[in-house]
Amino acid sequence: MFKRMMIVIIILLIIFGAIFGLKYQQITEGMAAFANYSPPPVTVSADKAKTQNWQPYLNSIGTLTAVNGVEVSTEVGGTIKEILFKSGEEVSQGQILIKIDDQVEQADLKRFEAQLKLAKINYERDRTLLAKRAIPQTTFDRSKATLEEAVASVESTKAVIAKKTIRAPFNGKIGIRMVDLGEYVSPGTPIATLQDTNPLYVDFNLPEQDFPKLAIDQTVEFTVEAHNKDVFRGKLIAINSKVNEETRNLLVRASVSNEQDKLLPGMFANLRVLLPTTKPVITVPLTAITYSLYGDSVFLIKEEGKAEDGNPLLTVTRHYVKTGEERNGEVAVLSGLEAGAQVVTSGQLKLNNGTRIIINNDVEL
Repeated sequence: MFKRMMIVIIILLIIFGAIFGLKYQQITEGMAAFANYSPPPVTVSADKAKTQNWQPYLNSIGTLTAVNGVEVSTEVGGTIKEILFKSGEEVSQGQILIKIDDQVEQADLKRFEAQLKLAKINYERDRTLLAKRAIPQTTFDRSKATLEEAVASVESTKAVIAKKTIRAPFNGKIGIRMVDLGEYVSPGTPIATLQDTNPLYVDFNLPEQDFPKLAIDQTVEFTVEAHNKDVFRGKLIAINSKVNEETRNLLVRASVSNEQDKLLPGMFANLRVLLPTTKPVITVPLTAITYSLYGDSVFLIKEEGKAEDGNPLLTVTRHYVKTGEERNGEVAVLSGLEAGAQVVTSGQLKLNNGTRIIINNDVEL
């Protein structure tokens, strides 16, 4: 009995030993294969850091205003007799816009003109009589005063009549009419807005520390929401003579041509004042920068020798950089990178330090 049990135990030990040895051999071979395993290279796109001359500028926001812009309104009251313009049309300086009924003033003018005629006759007669010493000086003085009063009455009435014909004060585009035919208007009632839209002013503010950088005739570029793909250019024409004590900003004005009527007074402008000097900067495509809480970085490409097929073996290393402003899909690198260095521009999510890569700029990643 004992011998049989020992034989069974020995057989079981041999079986388990064989199984353990086989598994150990498999694990050892797997570990060896894994140690020799090399992952396939990652396909990326790349570009070289290059030096560009960027023109510095000052950013600001501004508002477009008309060179001449007013709310046309009445100076005297009355009933509107004629409307001689259409909303939105171009008008010329002196063009009649509105006529207000002036029948009462015309009647007053005839009465005052009759009084003036009589006053002139009395004045001439009294002057002749005074020369002959037929009347006293006081009588002549009264005639002279009556004549001057009649003249003033006629001129005053003519002025009121003239004010009842409302004319365009300058060339420009008239806005939407805000009165109707036959409507009674009081003094100061707005008729329509009139804007001279070519050229236009762009008014904006800059911090007081930027004052030494400003000069007349500097180029100003700006965009508006209505035409966000168009860049408009103008010239700086005026710098305010004092700094706003509350905001510590300086008011600046530029002038821009509006021959194509793309711009309107009141539009919001994102603008920049171009400074005269240029500065060299190292730039890379914006997609080459990896942003994180630890800092901005790029993957720098290095050649580690040649592959069996003769192609270069390329690997990447993460380099932290300091970035500056962005322009047209490019970003300035202030430190951490030299011109000519090759960097990865897409496919960074699969990369780590030492990862092998293949460059293919024709594939969208």
